[in-house]
Formats: sequence, structure tokens, C-alpha cells
Amino acid sequence: MKLPRRTFLTTALAAGRVFGANERVRIAGIGVGGRCRGLLQKLPGIAGTELAAIADVYEPRFASFPAVKTHGDYRAVLDDRSIDAVVIGSPDHWHVRMTLDALSAGKDVYVEKPLTKTVEEGDAMLKAYASTKQVVQVGYQQRTTDTFQKAKELIEAGELGEITFARTYWYQNYLARRGKLPAVDAGKLNWKGWLGGAPDQPFDALRYTQWRWFWDFGGGTLTDLFSHWIDSVHWLLGDSKPSVVSATGAKLQLQEWDCPDTVSGSWRYPKFVVSYDSTLVGGIEDGGVILRGSKGMMKVNRAVTILYPEEGAKWDALPKPSFEFRTQSDGTQTHIANWVDCIRSRKTPNSNIRDAVAAARAAHWGNQSMREERTIRPSG
Repeated sequence: MKLPRRTFLTTALAAGRVFGANERVRIAGIGVGGRCRGLLQKLPGIAGTELAAIADVYEPRFASFPAVKTHGDYRAVLDDRSIDAVVIGSPDHWHVRMTLDALSAGKDVYVEKPLTKTVEEGDAMLKAYASTKQVVQVGYQQRTTDTFQKAKELIEAGELGEITFARTYWYQNYLARRGKLPAVDAGKLNWKGWLGGAPDQPFDALRYTQWRWFWDFGGGTLTDLFSHWIDSVHWLLGDSKPSVVSATGAKLQLQEWDCPDTVSGSWRYPKFVVSYDSTLVGGIEDGGVILRGSKGMMKVNRAVTILYPEEGAKWDALPKPSFEFRTQSDGTQTHIANWVDCIRSRKTPNSNIRDAVAAARAAHWGNQSMREERTIRPSG
């Protein structure tokens, strides 16, 4: 995917802008479904921001934003010189194209994860990152969440000793949602516009509302859920290049999807191994990360960080925690605030393109291993 030529001109101009103390950052939303709508609803809590416009191919979504400009084509937002930045919450197959177009138009970007839909798309994003001064934050909010920041402090202080294993997991209950699709007025949806570069196909309400579980638009549990945790592990343990990836999965209940509802995988790095297990037929425990080191074990998720010392451990019971911290903030709110701060300062945000490409690639290699039923040995 080639970066548009005008990027080098427009980004240079935008990168030179310095916001005054009282000047508002004017933001537009692109692809304002559930997740993007939730992100935009955080803006009133961030001083100096204004939601100025939205773009979506489904007209009924405009009703949620009565006081802003609405567009059926996201490129109208990018052509608006009064817009400083965009929040992209489209389906995965649009992330790279929209981000490249936004960079070309000189806009700062917040884009949901996974940043890419394929391993190859990562090259286009890395090239764009090397040639732009725009601020791009990817939606891996754990990097700005207090529980994960506490976990990193503990690791850097040596509280876990030598860490050799990270277990990641995420469980959700899609069986409970079966047969409860939201109503879609196909007459008010630009289906061709929503498909974009995906294979042409007739409108399907299931694919439109649950696109994450169809290969044309998403990558199942590995890109939707695992990519959050592998990004966290990369950040916490300081390595993002697995040498061996092996995963397996199956559709055991949700046969109407393309993607497996139950998955298990392993990613080997030079100094540690990561496992992931997930089922989407039951949600007990939700999701999290468990790190095991020579001096202790740590559980961390968006709600709590707990450290268990190795000393005094018994085979049939966890030892008494030596440290416990419960979240005191909204990680998504602080992540968007970090992005806005960086728009003003022109500093690099907590979740940049390079790190996000690495997280997405780990997920893509897992999907490749699972779909091809073979071990993947990434190169480069």
C-alpha cells in the first residue's frame, strides 16, 4: 500500500502547528459504531477538546450526535481544514486505509486496534510512521491504565525476578447474545462503502453487526482480544519479536462464524514464552495476564494488579499477596487524554505505530498458524 504523495507536504505543515493555551483541539469521529461512540463520549472529560464532526456509512448513527456535522464519506472529514484530529473506530479492514488517508490530510489520529488486518499492511504503516510527524495513538489502553503501569513498576523493581512465562486469556459469552442482533435498516446503509476493499458480497446483518468474527473484516479472538494482551506483554517484558508461533482453534458452538470460538496458542520469545487461551461460549474470569517469575507470580488486568511471592507458596493454595492495587481511573479516558496531550506537545503517545504493528503481527501469525495447521517461524 503506497503512502499518498501529498502526505509529505500536509504533515509537515500540521506538525509545525503549536496549540495556544486556550485553543481547542477539533476532533472528528470516523466509523461511529459502539466502540468509537464510547471513545467520543470521553472527550467532554478532556479539557480543550471539541467534537466537531462525524462520518459513517450508516445514517441512523447520526442521531447520537445531533450537534455536529455529519458525513456519509470519511474523506469529507479529512478535507475539512478546521479538523485537527480524527478518532477511527471502523471495522479492522478499514484501519490502515483510513489512517494513511488521515496522515496524508495532515490529521493526528487515534485508531482502534488492531492497527493492521494483515502482516503485510504493517510495512505500509511503518513507512508512514517514518515519514510523518503526525501524532498517532493506537487503542491499546493498557499502556495508560494504572494497574498495568503498577505492574511495570514492580517488574522493573525486580519483584518477580526472572520472568519466563506469561499466560494470557480472555473469555466472553457470545452464546448469550445469539439471536439478539441489533436491527439494521439496510436501506440507510451504504453497504458497498462499508465493504470498501473487502470482497464483494450481499448484505448480511450478521456479518455487519458481528464483523470481528469473519475473516473478510476481522481476525477473531486473536486480533480482537489477544492483541491487547500481547501488546501489554511486549511492553512489560521488553520484547516484541517471537521466533516460533503455534496456535489451534475450532468452531465448537458458534458455527455461523468464520472464526473459531475456542482457541489456544503459544508464542516463543528469546527469554520467555507466552500462551493464550480463549473461549467465547462462557465469560467467567473475563480476561487478563499472569506473569510467572523466579521470585513471584503477578496477576494483572484492567481492574487489579496482585503480586504473590514465591516464598511460602504451597501446591494447593496461593500465598498471601505481597502487593495488591485496584484501579483508580478509567484507562480508556486516560489513554485518549494522553493522545490529546501529545497533540499539543508533539510528543510520542503511549501506544505508537511501531509497537502496534508488532502486536498485530503476533496475532496475525497466530491466525496463520491456526488456519494453515502448522508452526510459524517469523522472519525479520
